[in-house]
Amino acid sequence: MSGDPWPEGVDKRILDTVDSTNAEATRLAPAATGTVWILARRQTAGRGRRGRAWSDPAGNFAATLLMRPSEPPERLALRSFVAALALRDALVAATGRAEGLALKWPNDVLLNGGKLAGILLETVATPGALHLIVGIGVNLRHAPAADPGAVPPVDLLSATGVALTPEDMLDHLAPAFARWEDRLRTYGFAPLREAFLRDAARLGQRIVARTVTETHDGTFDGIDDRGALLLTTARGRIAVPAAEVFFEDEARPCS
Repeated sequence: MSGDPWPEGVDKRILDTVDSTNAEATRLAPAATGTVWILARRQTAGRGRRGRAWSDPAGNFAATLLMRPSEPPERLALRSFVAALALRDALVAATGRAEGLALKWPNDVLLNGGKLAGILLETVATPGALHLIVGIGVNLRHAPAADPGAVPPVDLLSATGVALTPEDMLDHLAPAFARWEDRLRTYGFAPLREAFLRDAARLGQRIVARTVTETHDGTFDGIDDRGALLLTTARGRIAVPAAEVFFEDEARPCS
């Protein structure tokens, strides 16, 4: 199953086994001059946000994009939206169906209300360059055990009957990411914000946003022009630039 043509000027590395594709990207960064996708058929030490382990059974998708955006560091986080929109497009192209897919701010893709994919952004500085690392994991064939209070995980095969290989997924994802990246660079964040909000999970509903130091409870009103979460709380409307989001029907605010 093939996607659109592979994006011009983007390298591809496929590994049988690696500790973490993000870790491999960090090792490659000092010598990297362009953009490269790193796909691992098996990760032995995958990780999610805030250092959590990421379960990666054989057959699931684990890949990282290593790139060098030429823009201020504060805009690098917008690639979380590039990745989420690209994942959605890739999944629609691969399965032929859009129903059930939703985007959970800031870094998850949901299918039928369950967590199908996660995104992890990191940066690494080398002499004369700041590299961005975009790690993406998709439950293609296996869903890990659910954590208490978190969105329950789902896998693509069980939910849709579509069996994708990691290579199939990458062939759809890389061109989709390149298209959204081009839109961001050409037109700015506005079209990405609009597209994200069309498929945003729980827009207009009550959610909980937890930062390292605070917990905010309110109505999800959207995202601002910097990608921050907009919440209407009992104290008024606030913008939350970084947080973990939990839905009202989840057991408790932990991930």
